[in-house]
Amino acid sequence: MKIIEANEGPKISHTTMGNWLNLGDQIMLNLETMESEKPEHRDICADAFGKLHTGEGLYYVAQIDIPARGFTEKEVENPDYDAENEDGGEESGMSGKSPTIIQKDPIPFSMDNVTLTLYALKEGVF
Repeated sequence: MKIIEANEGPKISHTTMGNWLNLGDQIMLNLETMESEKPEHRDICADAFGKLHTGEGLYYVAQIDIPARGFTEKEVENPDYDAENEDGGEESGMSGKSPTIIQKDPIPFSMDNVTLTLYALKEGVF
């Protein structure tokens, strides 16, 4: 995990265990389940009493950025292709089905791709 300190001052405590991120012993997130085909961003904020929330609050405590899920691609045989019913006209035949297709496999999630931006804690709140 990449850690960025946005400003000077004490930061919220944080630990990781596998794909889990624990912030201030109040919020625990399974980051792997947050990964999707588009980039994901989560704000972690604190209220006036120091209680952490995802998305809303008075003060930024941290931000989590997870890039879009990556895929590998490889050409494989098309299981729906029937060579006997193709009449040899075009490369893909009259059915419009190709003898091969592109198979996309997700790249396994890695905490190394996650960025955690930490903000200084507000005095008197924590």
